Amino acid sequence: MAATETQPDRILLPGRERLHEHDPNAVIQFRGVSKTYESGDVGLENATFSITRGEFVFIVGQTGSGKSTIMRLLLKEHEPTGGRIVVAGRDLSEIEDKKVPYYRRNLGVVFQDFKLLPNRTVYDNVAYALQVTGGTRREVREKVPDILRLTGLSTKLHSYPDQLSGGEQQRVSVARAFVNHPPLLLADEPTGNLDPETSVGIMQLLYRINRTGTTVVVATHDNAMVDRMRRRVIEVSHGSIVRDERAGSYAGTESTREFAALMRDEVTEPRTERFRARRRADAAADADLEPERDADA
Repeated sequence: MAATETQPDRILLPGRERLHEHDPNAVIQFRGVSKTYESGDVGLENATFSITRGEFVFIVGQTGSGKSTIMRLLLKEHEPTGGRIVVAGRDLSEIEDKKVPYYRRNLGVVFQDFKLLPNRTVYDNVAYALQVTGGTRREVREKVPDILRLTGLSTKLHSYPDQLSGGEQQRVSVARAFVNHPPLLLADEPTGNLDPETSVGIMQLLYRINRTGTTVVVATHDNAMVDRMRRRVIEVSHGSIVRDERAGSYAGTESTREFAALMRDEVTEPRTERFRARRRADAAADADLEPERDADA
């Protein structure tokens, strides 16, 4: 008798749930949000979802699906053409243009292309994020070394961006985004320009930041990493939310416990190889089932 598979928890899609007007645990709420660009292209259509404080959420989808639109709306780079967006209890439509920079100070943002200041050192790039928000010299002296240690950059503080690898530059970007300890961190394709091994290190860092209590939202094409992490997945297709799943993945089989082991600082190559072997074994098992399916048919 075949074992019954445990299905992942699914979060109700739009039309099947009602978001509370004032949810004290929600950091992000989209309520029937739509975005149509001047060209007529639909970026988002009637999107409804809620992200709770302390969650780690992936937003996935093909290029042009709408995930970047979600990120830009959260940053108030664009305004929705319909619906409401509430962040930390504040309706974004109520924030005046002149107040948008103050709103963004409460967000940490990591981009695919790093967006570092090329003529400043690692230390100064991170310190700049504190300085523009009114941080004192004392705060800079106390916080910057701490965040550089957290991100593994304590030996690179005097280096310039062009002296760093892609992975190191992205770590600087993460350090800059987190130095103010924001309640919400947005990462738009943070591993898009990185090799798989380096991507693990960046996700390990974001996972560590999430464990401190910061809500982390990652828009990504990195299917393998989503499979490994088994965190909540919101899938967007043609502007619509088509899947909202806890412990979701594309095709992965690793459990949350296995992922936690992978993300520990003492990750070793033999352990990584066991994960790869597990994937190969699962693929072989799936292939062995094909004749049985044909026979049943």
